[in-house]
Amino acid sequence: MSDPIFTQPQDDGALADWQYVHNEIIPTDPLTLDEVRERAGRNHLEVVYLDGVVVGCSTVRPPTGESPGTATVIARILPAHRRRGLGEQLYRRGLARARECGATVVETVVLVSNEDGLRFAERHGFVEFDRYALPGDTVAYADLRLA
Repeated sequence: MSDPIFTQPQDDGALADWQYVHNEIIPTDPLTLDEVRERAGRNHLEVVYLDGVVVGCSTVRPPTGESPGTATVIARILPAHRRRGLGEQLYRRGLARARECGATVVETVVLVSNEDGLRFAERHGFVEFDRYALPGDTVAYADLRLA
């Protein structure tokens, strides 16, 4: 395995790669490219490639006036590429970015049906504090906070 390449998506091709991973991991809430562009304007997005193939993406939502000091870090790795340390690298990069943005509290959100994602978050010290479903959805999300 070659070294992964982490990049902040700047063009529509890379944004579409981010979108693809998001929509594969979160099929209950698929995003359009326009929605991804909007997110890229307010959040730090990153895409990870391995041997020229997109394998994951991340989102860091920086602290805002609504939740000063709290950042959300979400790392997503496609199932075929898990258990190789890529999620760990992506998560560590996101955590560092959150700290650079002034976060004193770090949260994440995981689709409850993503058992790998929940286990990953719990192994990294996150504790669930809320569970909810979006209107019309039957699969819930879990909000977790780094203990």
